[in-house]
Amino acid sequence: MSARRRLGARWRRRRPLRTRLALAAAAAVALVAVGVCVAAFLVIRYKLYQQLDQNLTQSATLIAQQRNFDDEPGVVTGECRYLGAPACSQIVPADPADDPAKPYLLPVAASTREVAKGQAAPYYTSLTLHGRPTRMYTTHYGKGDAVQVALRADIAERGVRQAAGLLSAVGGAGVLLSGLGGYWVSRTGLAPVARLTATAERIAATRDARHRIELPPGPPGGEDEVTRLAASFNAMLAELEKSVTAQRRLVADASHELRTPLTALRTNAELLARADRLTDTQRERASGALARQLREVTGMVNDLIELARDEEPQPLLEEVRLAPLVAHVVDAARGHWPQVPFTLHVTPDAEALSFPGVPARLSRLVTNLVDNAAKFSPPGTPVEVSLSPAGLTVRDHGPGIAAEDLPYVFDRFYRAEKARALPGSGLGLAMARQIAHAHGAELTAEGAPGGGALFRLTPPG
Repeated sequence: MSARRRLGARWRRRRPLRTRLALAAAAAVALVAVGVCVAAFLVIRYKLYQQLDQNLTQSATLIAQQRNFDDEPGVVTGECRYLGAPACSQIVPADPADDPAKPYLLPVAASTREVAKGQAAPYYTSLTLHGRPTRMYTTHYGKGDAVQVALRADIAERGVRQAAGLLSAVGGAGVLLSGLGGYWVSRTGLAPVARLTATAERIAATRDARHRIELPPGPPGGEDEVTRLAASFNAMLAELEKSVTAQRRLVADASHELRTPLTALRTNAELLARADRLTDTQRERASGALARQLREVTGMVNDLIELARDEEPQPLLEEVRLAPLVAHVVDAARGHWPQVPFTLHVTPDAEALSFPGVPARLSRLVTNLVDNAAKFSPPGTPVEVSLSPAGLTVRDHGPGIAAEDLPYVFDRFYRAEKARALPGSGLGLAMARQIAHAHGAELTAEGAPGGGALFRLTPPG
């Protein structure tokens, strides 16, 4: 990279975006204004001289019509020193030997002789005569002569100068207005970007994602690109705020839920530290309680780790058939909950039902649903599991879900009033819904007809 390119790149990096945009807009408008003024000047200049050349041509034609071809060459009219004179003209022969004794009024060049011989085309010449700008036309005349006609070009020159001055003033005003317009464009066009930057800096300084960018009023769908960028940034901030709020709530809930088992663990550990003062029965009871509490804390920590996962690992995805997976989960539940009868009904058209997923995670989802139903089912009442092309349903005949608890069933650590005396951490259903969403499925809960709760898993698609 050359030194000039490096210098230009360093200048662009150091200048604010607003300055660069203002300069770019001003330069573009100024270039257009100057270009229009230059084009207008060239057109005016061309038209003025075109009119002058037409007058010269008409004068030459008039001389040719009024003069006799046998007349001697020489000066025809010689009033060019006066602005009001119509023209000054002369006849020039092709052979210099035929020139008259009286000197010519207009300059005669070799090209003039060639036009007289018919070897060159007529032409126009700009010259100075008697200290005044003059325009001369040379054309063929007769059988071997050339006629030269000249007109004072003061009016055309004055018009060109006046046009140049006027257009220069207009161009300068255009450059000035382009600078002001560029500043206005950069200030108004980048105002949302400035607000976005200020909001981002404020969030970085305060770590508070509740700030939002104020959007200009207007009908939906009519926003410009910068407004859509600001709206997208607001949506991103809303998601960030939601994520931060959920993280804080998870930490607070986990701290609250872990406080009790950890206290019990410490108590039993301190109790076993004085095992020499305990009887064998007390030691066995404390050891059993300690082992049970360790399992509960370990299970809760594992559940929290599982909940921290947002998506399923792509390399582990495979086509999972639901019928065999559900049958295996129900068989395992029969051994874990011997006092609860389980019924499984799979429709014939659901035998081949499958979708991409992680088998272990889907098994965990169904296990959580079945275990939750078994936990709330009174002894001897069945848990009904059904699989059809519409999805999987798990129903129990327990106390059901109260209307006020239904919106919070899948929240982490949420436990209804009737469930607080039962074992569990309140993470099973939250984990089940997260696994379902990670696989593109939908998990819902509702009250079952006749009592109990009904959970419905709808596969993707």
